[in-house]
Amino acid sequence: MIDGRLIENIRRRYALDWNGIHGVSHWRRVHENGLRLAKATGARTAVVELFAYLHDALRVNNGIDPDHGARAAEWARSLCGSAFHLAPDEMELLVVACHCHTDGLTSGEVTVVTCWDADRLDLGRVGIEPDPKRLCTEAARDPETMAWAYERSLGGSARR
Repeated sequence: MIDGRLIENIRRRYALDWNGIHGVSHWRRVHENGLRLAKATGARTAVVELFAYLHDALRVNNGIDPDHGARAAEWARSLCGSAFHLAPDEMELLVVACHCHTDGLTSGEVTVVTCWDADRLDLGRVGIEPDPKRLCTEAARDPETMAWAYERSLGGSARR
């Protein structure tokens, strides 16, 4: 699902440090987190994979950027059919996942909440240990999964 054409599209549009706290290392960890969670939740992996690379791709700064999820959602719509292909129902899940990923929600459709948890499990890169009460799925709240993801997140660009 994630190929060179999509990565090149992202690279051209990404305004921040490619290796920064919201860049490619973060996206790779969110991707791996999401696939691990999807095995337990039954989430649609194509959506989870695309979310990992698109959700922060249109940030304009590393601080408060309340519209970056909405920008990512609309950009994902524009890429569908050229940089990647999703069925219409999966595209809508991707749009919701991107648009609402910073809203603090903890319930919703299983693929969407799996995406959110995959992102939240990577908070260690910015010095925040994930709070199980802010995670959506039992799979993400599993102590072993939380510890695994947290340890990986500490190796991110914020800690180098």
